[in-house]
Amino acid sequence: MARDLHDELGALMTSARLDEARMRSRLAALPTPAPEALQRLTHLTATLNQGIALKRRIIEDLQPSVRPLLGLVSALEIMARIFATTSGLQVQCQLEQLNLGAHANLVIYRLMQVALTNIGSYAQASQVWLALHRREGLVEASVRDDGVVFNMQQPLRSAHGLMGMRFRVEAEGGTMRIVAAPGLGTRVSATLREQPQPPLDAPMAPSA
Repeated sequence: MARDLHDELGALMTSARLDEARMRSRLAALPTPAPEALQRLTHLTATLNQGIALKRRIIEDLQPSVRPLLGLVSALEIMARIFATTSGLQVQCQLEQLNLGAHANLVIYRLMQVALTNIGSYAQASQVWLALHRREGLVEASVRDDGVVFNMQQPLRSAHGLMGMRFRVEAEGGTMRIVAAPGLGTRVSATLREQPQPPLDAPMAPSA
């Protein structure tokens, strides 16, 4: 989806910007000024710029560019620093380098992103802990806060995006847990199976 938005929608936006530039040059060449037309064209330019910015934000949300470039741990550390700066909360990270596939990496990134969004919006917390580690061939990612908790008796769909994250985790063959208790805050965690990656210089298997 991110690739299609970049290629297809990007091409449409580029074409629209070219048409806007041609119309502006033709209006400027008219012997009689057309202020109303220029005003509407200026508004059109602003709308196109907003559309391009929105497209970039959607693409970034669908496939964060920093994650494949820097790796999962570095991307999570950057996300934690930005969250700490914007929210004013203390964020502590204990993140271990792990072997996971691209989809599993994205699931973990999204899990922590959704959890931090909920914390910043509703938890009234003062501290947040991000953890990523392996245990007996499994990988556990968790986000914990010391704020108020949501009602665990309500359906998960009321938990602002966490139901969607449960579907993503389970699609990767993992499990997701939410533990919340008054005075202890909320802990959202996902457990996935580690996927060892072959070394770059590993010999190729002989062809049949």
